[in-house]
Amino acid sequence: MDGDFRTHFVREPNNLRHHPALVLNADYRPLSYYPLSLWPWQEAIKAAWLDRVDIVAEYDEVVRSPSTTIRIPSVVVLKDYVKPQKRVAFTRFNLFLRDEFRCQYCGATGDLTFDHVVPRARGGITSWENVVAACSCCNLRKGSKSLRQAGMSLIKPPRRPGAEELRNTGRKFPPNHLHQSWRDFLYWDAELEA
Repeated sequence: MDGDFRTHFVREPNNLRHHPALVLNADYRPLSYYPLSLWPWQEAIKAAWLDRVDIVAEYDEVVRSPSTTIRIPSVVVLKDYVKPQKRVAFTRFNLFLRDEFRCQYCGATGDLTFDHVVPRARGGITSWENVVAACSCCNLRKGSKSLRQAGMSLIKPPRRPGAEELRNTGRKFPPNHLHQSWRDFLYWDAELEA
């Protein structure tokens, strides 16, 4: 199986709007939770036709060719296990995900940017350990001052997240649309309430 096929997630909203397929690794876990690993129905059918995936659940709708009628897959499982990445890229999105899309000064969830805890003007570097999600108001208020000078404190100190930690954090932010057939596969390993 080629690497592009295994790692390519179509994130085009138009392609995923109608009948997307949840893509599970060979261990029946989603390849990613946030963004959720989804393929357009065309990709899922193509992968099944090429014997790269098994179809686990289907929509009621079908597609037809001159010689075949196929129910549209809603959940597919890769036949070959894709090893999850261990290294977490330092990106704006991953930073916001680590901080759960909340300002690390006031807890606000809107209008996020990022802030250097030790300002760059004071020798601070751009790294996991020195950058946090911040709302515009807090970012402006802090400016190039230290936390103490600004009279501010952090909700939690910044640190480099692990890949599994980010995957688990991503589970807290389900997409707007969850098809009923996906629910068991998204939360099957969640702890049950006693």
